[in-house]
Amino acid sequence: MKEQPNLGYINQLSGGDKSFEEKLISIIKNEFPEEKAVYYKNIKSNNFIEASENVHKLKHKISILGLEKSYELATQFENSLRDHKNTLEKEFDEILQSITAYLATL
Repeated sequence: MKEQPNLGYINQLSGGDKSFEEKLISIIKNEFPEEKAVYYKNIKSNNFIEASENVHKLKHKISILGLEKSYELATQFENSLRDHKNTLEKEFDEILQSITAYLATL
């Protein structure tokens, strides 16, 4: 079974403070599409170093959404991009699609 984004970590961080949770979710919903778009632009242009920096930024969202295995994959992908290899691109794309679908439900 594939890992699913969740709010477990956000709930843990907030200690039950709903306004804090809403603020954090709002930030993620605003920043994620922009960061994802920049990543896709760089990956399409074979700007591997810039794309690795985009992946690094996106990893924070992946982590906050409780995706531990996906975070590990993103770290591997970030490192491979630095070596000008995009072998994990398809798997990373699946993570981004999963998060996009999840954020649409919040």
